[in-house]
Amino acid sequence: MPVRDIDWDTWQPEEVATLMFIIRGGSVLLIRKKRGLGAGKINGPGGRLEDGETPEACAIRETNEELVVNPLNVRAAGELFFHAEDMPRIHGFVFIATDYEGTPTETDEAIPLWFKLDELPFDEMWDDDRLWLPQILSGQSVRGYFTFVEETMLDHKVEFTVG
Repeated sequence: MPVRDIDWDTWQPEEVATLMFIIRGGSVLLIRKKRGLGAGKINGPGGRLEDGETPEACAIRETNEELVVNPLNVRAAGELFFHAEDMPRIHGFVFIATDYEGTPTETDEAIPLWFKLDELPFDEMWDDDRLWLPQILSGQSVRGYFTFVEETMLDHKVEFTVG
């Protein structure tokens, strides 16, 4: 389904979720997801909001649960809207951190992986990541709309702002 055919003003997500990308020394901390939606793919840590939780608090909590680290110097980096007929419709909040406390540790949910900012493993990531991840890692903010079927992106609209 084309992005333009969806009334995004009335669209409602089935889930609200977060992603966190920790940047340090020219590299970004990613995970190989071990279970759930996107199992086997590489992405940032994150997950679903709990009742009464803010997106930023969720991103920090999920990063701690998945990697046993606490992100520091966290800033909002955008919002992503995913519409799919065969997966949950998701409103995602994206965050960047420039430091952390702790040691990235494998858990039952994720394997920590460091990648240089110019060597991201897009072939092992969701199709949409290549359209916005480099820009947010360089300091821009994103607002993206995507349609998917069977984990394949059909269409997209992505907008960026500086800061």
